[in-house]
Amino acid sequence: MSDEALRGQTPDSLELRHLRAFVVVAQELNFGRAATRLFVSQSTLSRQIAALERVLGCVLLRRSTQYVALTPAGRTLLDRVPAVLDDLDAAVRATRSAGGELAERVRRLGDQFADLTYADVEALRAAAERHYALMPIPPEITYAPVNAGGVPALVAGPAEPGRGWVLLLHGGAYTTGSAYGFRSLAGALAGAVHGRVLTPDYRLAPEHPFPTALDDVHAAYTWLISQDAAPHDVVLAGDTSGAGLALSLLLRLKDRGQPLPAGAVLFTPYVDLSAAARETLPDLPAPSATRRGAAWGVARYLDGHPLDDPLVDPLHADLRGLPPMLIQAAAGDEGLPDAERLSGHARSQGVDVRLEIYPVAAQSFHLYWSFLPEAADALAQAGDFVRTVSA
Repeated sequence: MSDEALRGQTPDSLELRHLRAFVVVAQELNFGRAATRLFVSQSTLSRQIAALERVLGCVLLRRSTQYVALTPAGRTLLDRVPAVLDDLDAAVRATRSAGGELAERVRRLGDQFADLTYADVEALRAAAERHYALMPIPPEITYAPVNAGGVPALVAGPAEPGRGWVLLLHGGAYTTGSAYGFRSLAGALAGAVHGRVLTPDYRLAPEHPFPTALDDVHAAYTWLISQDAAPHDVVLAGDTSGAGLALSLLLRLKDRGQPLPAGAVLFTPYVDLSAAARETLPDLPAPSATRRGAAWGVARYLDGHPLDDPLVDPLHADLRGLPPMLIQAAAGDEGLPDAERLSGHARSQGVDVRLEIYPVAAQSFHLYWSFLPEAADALAQAGDFVRTVSA
């Protein structure tokens, strides 16, 4: 390495806290306000800036009793260092996630499912609702019950929503879950898209097998576009089995020649309903979300209905003509092959599809948007997708 390159290297004694202090002072151009933001004294803040100037060998701020001003060197540093700090913060979040700290928090949230059997559907439903109740509700979002074509539903939206709508279909292996339970995800999604989210409370198996759930979400979609939403204003979204239900709805609409929505967002989709349960399962947060639990729910949902019906088998269905899709999956989820196969099949059929894989080990990871960085990032990407396809 050349002497010139060595002179340009970051000094080993450079401290992140000094860089963060400089950024806040440079933004405020006032030591008092900066000290308040950082919860330190002005004298401590002054010492940190002085230490940074010594390490870098240049003056960053001109200070007097009347004003604070950036020097040319200070402006140069301010132009570059916030992005560096953001990248470092992102690296730390990803490392902590990979290291298991956040995964352990996800596992703890699933304690409601301990010692439950798959056959006790009422206990599973109660556990699922307790699990969902632990997720925060975005304070800026309001909720209202509606009758969506005979189907009870909740609408979530900001104070001044745009024209766009999302029809969100909750997960739960067709046997658990509710619109009320998915308020947290619906609210976060409404914030991400700057629009309204309609979550229908479709009927569940085993009391209501196929095609009851499909009939319900079809009725909710028909009601939505009969209100103030045009088809191009609507995007479908589904979580796990809800993603499979969203595909069923798209295929039914196509087969019947009805208007298709602008697109579909599929969160960790569970679409291979013929997959056999594995002997060994990873330690996922909720037993009902494992492939064995899902297989139990699917058997009750289908209730003997043929597995090769394209409405329940999108991996072998004719997907030509379907709208753009965003598929988001977790790298550590045993359902990842579903997402990859669906993406490949849709692309081979000419569908505009984008597959995003996030480095987390939990199915339905979008539920944990309040503390899991990857989930927050995924919802932001989903919001961009919805706004783009419905523009």
